[in-house]
Amino acid sequence: MHVDIGAALASAADPGVERATLDDLDERVAAAHDRIEQGMDDDEFGYASLNLPEVTDAAVIRDAVAPVADAESVITVGIGGSALGAKTITEALADEPGSHVVLDNVDPEHVRRTLDGLSLADTAINVVSRSGTTAETLANFLVVREAYENRGVDWTERIVVTTGESGPLRALADQHDLPTLPVPEGVPGRFSALSAVGLVPPAILDIDIEGLLAGGRKAADDLAPSLYDSPAYAYGAMTYALEEAGATVNAVMPYAERLESFGEWFAQLWAESLGKDGRGQTPARALGATDQHSQLQLYRAGHRDKVVTFVRPRERADVAIPNPDHEDLSYLAGTDLGGLIDAEYEATVASLPAAERPALEVEIDRLDAESVGELLYAMEAACVLVGELADVETFTQPAVEWGKNATRALIRGEATDETAVIDERERLRIGETESL
Repeated sequence: MHVDIGAALASAADPGVERATLDDLDERVAAAHDRIEQGMDDDEFGYASLNLPEVTDAAVIRDAVAPVADAESVITVGIGGSALGAKTITEALADEPGSHVVLDNVDPEHVRRTLDGLSLADTAINVVSRSGTTAETLANFLVVREAYENRGVDWTERIVVTTGESGPLRALADQHDLPTLPVPEGVPGRFSALSAVGLVPPAILDIDIEGLLAGGRKAADDLAPSLYDSPAYAYGAMTYALEEAGATVNAVMPYAERLESFGEWFAQLWAESLGKDGRGQTPARALGATDQHSQLQLYRAGHRDKVVTFVRPRERADVAIPNPDHEDLSYLAGTDLGGLIDAEYEATVASLPAAERPALEVEIDRLDAESVGELLYAMEAACVLVGELADVETFTQPAVEWGKNATRALIRGEATDETAVIDERERLRIGETESL
């Protein structure tokens, strides 16, 4: 992986980072690196995430999914970190578009349409929940199970369960002798892509999970005490310094359709890990070249509170553009779509410092398993570094737990501190007519 930070330096952008500031920050990066390495060595909660490429056993995952390896598609029932890693990997690497579908929301219309559009006899079920009690996951799983039964498909022959050592899902798996894989200990869900949590659907679809782990190991080997020697730390240090300078929004813009879900995965990683104590960059999602025509106006001419992170593969498959029949389109003659999107990329990146706005560039070699594994690991390491520099609790998510507690209480009809807030919150409804 390669990172270019030049378009975010103060000489190019406002907000930007002075080279002297970066040199001073490098000393803190070295100290943070020592802390991260110590946490990894001790297998501490959260830091254990960065050990996954070494400890995840691809052969065990392959064995667990063997009974459903004939499936043409996979449906993942999970939410957040239990689904986004697998979604990112399969979108980037699966041979067949749409071969992996995700039920990570309880929107009834979406659930019904998704199930109606699948041949369940040819679809494997991947259900993921550490506790086995996640309301959205369990509700969707019950709906999925009923759909299989209604179509006369034995769901117990089409499922792989990834869960903790106890809980309803573990009990169900034991009851039916289902293939089961563990959620790794000490690893928050958003950091679990390179474990069974993220690798079951790719394994079922015969994606190179061994290559993904090899890419993660390569990124781990590239971590170093200086940001000038480590692409992951260079990215993390710059995002931290840019936030300090006023860039409180980080818009991630991949220039590859197959990396669109990467932006979704990154958004959870960044928001849930770093949004604490009144700080943390707000992640935004865009897609190049599409969003040049919808969001770039804001990034170049709106509030000076943003950095745009561009992500692209250096190599990609190509499609020739047929010769046009119109003189105004003659510039397209002899070109291809790959050349066009690369020109769009270069022009858009350059357009930001031309408007004195910061940009960061992240490039991977190509869209293959090793490069995607390297990208995911590097962004996790960058996130951990930012947490160290900002002195926040990177691996917890207390604000999320409030909403979970409130949801459970509402469903059960219980009166709690959370439901009291819901009942008493101020409302000013517009558009309702009072009854006479």
